Amino acid sequence: MNVNGINEPLQIVLDELREEDQKLEQISLYYLSNLDAEEAERVREVWVELPADLRVELTSWLVELAEADFTLNFSAVFRIAMEDDEASVREAAIEGLWEDEDVRLIPHLVRRLLEDESADVRAAAAKSLGRFILLGELKKIRSEPRRKAYEALVEAHQTSHEDIEVQRRALESLAYVCDETIITSIRQAYASPIEKMRISAIFAMGRSADTRWEQKVQQELFSTAPEMRYEAARACGELQLSETVSMLEELTEDADIEVQQAAIWALGQIGGDRAREILEYYAHVSDEALRSAADAAIEEFEFLHGDLEDVFADLAEEPTW
Repeated sequence: MNVNGINEPLQIVLDELREEDQKLEQISLYYLSNLDAEEAERVREVWVELPADLRVELTSWLVELAEADFTLNFSAVFRIAMEDDEASVREAAIEGLWEDEDVRLIPHLVRRLLEDESADVRAAAAKSLGRFILLGELKKIRSEPRRKAYEALVEAHQTSHEDIEVQRRALESLAYVCDETIITSIRQAYASPIEKMRISAIFAMGRSADTRWEQKVQQELFSTAPEMRYEAARACGELQLSETVSMLEELTEDADIEVQQAAIWALGQIGGDRAREILEYYAHVSDEALRSAADAAIEEFEFLHGDLEDVFADLAEEPTW
């Protein structure tokens, strides 16, 4: 049943939102998924009337729900929230749009990256634009929207007075591109006296899939900074550096659990007999986090390095009825 052009459950949710003393159940928010244009406009009318703390809470809830259930699509609400007066709402909305590949988002993200007053929002926009850079490199979007994303990210990274967090997230998003501008930017970032920027440089080296960075990545595997060791381990996996297996094996015993998990993940990406032995060992340890990481890495290992002849043999044995 429709009420005023929108479905009745959605109207009930909007009415509840207007009542500040009404306790809204998270399950009701499912009706904010997959809105059409008319429904989105009605939500917008109500949204601007809501108290700031409720808008913050709602956006966070929607992000959590979307992450937990891939069938939910709150993109229409997140687009509304991306224009909110509250920076934390705008930041969460951008996070919520992380799977949205609609190129019409690019101008809005570019505006947030270059003009938003909040550095946190600008950094979120820089990260979000990365998927469009990847889509452009894969030729899955037209060159013009890709160019707009690329130029905005380069500007954000190279602007000297920009917040360091924005600069580094812009570089990470640009890492999919293998041109002289980005190669030079990665080199300069790695030479930076700012550790956070150097960590982003290692991240970018891994994301680039360019083995020219092999030596630098290996050098950082035993950095004194856990975050650097973590990114170096991940980069070894992304670059599939088989010669680092023994070093990654050492890192599986690192004092930092996240570094251990990164090393295990990397071994699944690299493959090889020794990597498999290490992963199988960790699949049976008592530590649940490491065991889970090893199980996931073994799945990746089989997908990336499994014997296709065995796969086809298994398929041939399956019944055809």
